[in-house]
Amino acid sequence: MGVPEEIGVGLIGCGRAGMIHARNLVNKVPGARMEAVADVNEETAREAAGELGLSKWHTDYRDLLNDGRVGAVIVVAPTDLHCAIVKDSAAAGKHVFCEKPMAMNAAECGEMIGACDKAGVKLQIGFMRRFDRSFMEAKRLLDEGAIGDLVLIKSHTRGPSKPRPWMYELKKSNGILAEVNSHDIDAVRWFSGSDYRTLSAFGGNYRNPEVRESYPDYYDSVVMAGTMKNGVQYVIDGAAYVQYGYDSHVELVGTRGLLHVGGHRSDSVELTVPGEGTRTGFVKSWTVLFEDAYLREDIAFIQAIREDSQPLVTGLDGMMAVKAVEAGNASIAGQGILSLQ
Repeated sequence: MGVPEEIGVGLIGCGRAGMIHARNLVNKVPGARMEAVADVNEETAREAAGELGLSKWHTDYRDLLNDGRVGAVIVVAPTDLHCAIVKDSAAAGKHVFCEKPMAMNAAECGEMIGACDKAGVKLQIGFMRRFDRSFMEAKRLLDEGAIGDLVLIKSHTRGPSKPRPWMYELKKSNGILAEVNSHDIDAVRWFSGSDYRTLSAFGGNYRNPEVRESYPDYYDSVVMAGTMKNGVQYVIDGAAYVQYGYDSHVELVGTRGLLHVGGHRSDSVELTVPGEGTRTGFVKSWTVLFEDAYLREDIAFIQAIREDSQPLVTGLDGMMAVKAVEAGNASIAGQGILSLQ
């Protein structure tokens, strides 16, 4: 049976990230069409369908999976629901794009990979930075030896917004390492071309004192450092509720050079006035900074289905990031320097 002229796509989870994918798939991704949406909140599902010009919306994702016109799904539900949704989607014969973090633990990741392999469907994980032009160019230069041998990767992500209530409970969110730094963790592995060998992490709650008593394990700032199996060193830092803007940067230090990746200016305009010096606008959200990267990863997902090729970001990539998050949280909890070998 051949690939249909268009792949019908269903969205499971109509929040900010989900709607970025859906808007792309409505008319920007060749060979794809948005077919239906699902969200546990009826109003959210109905409004999403209305914005996208769709007649079908559901409050139970399993109703969406029963739609024969849906050949692939975008899963952007809360992380603790990913495993069940992805396994159900695979069993229904749907190709799966799953946003990061892939799951709550490596065991769930293994179940998701196994279910998709058994069903013969694609599984792509949403690490969109691999599709960002600047990140791709830095990777190309690095692989060409532009800075010599890679020695150190320093990567940070800091978000401006106050955490949503569910993020305070680590059993539901896996903490800032998962929600904020999953992209950094994957980028370090991608740039280094190696897996994690050792790590040590430290976290603290500096900006949300009102939840310290109810959620003593919660941290809004974290530093994680260690070595990769090929000897490359890394330092990752992350923070939530920094308020000044969305901040994402990577430094790649080699034996004879430096690559700097990322940007925080909202445009190229600088304002200089007497008494105030020079001001530039700061990026307010990841939705702006990585807008084009989201589109390219959506295009790549549909292309992998149509060409029957391996997705550029696999379930294994997602699982390795989750393993690092698990180890990082264990280190923060007092287990010190951990080995991931």
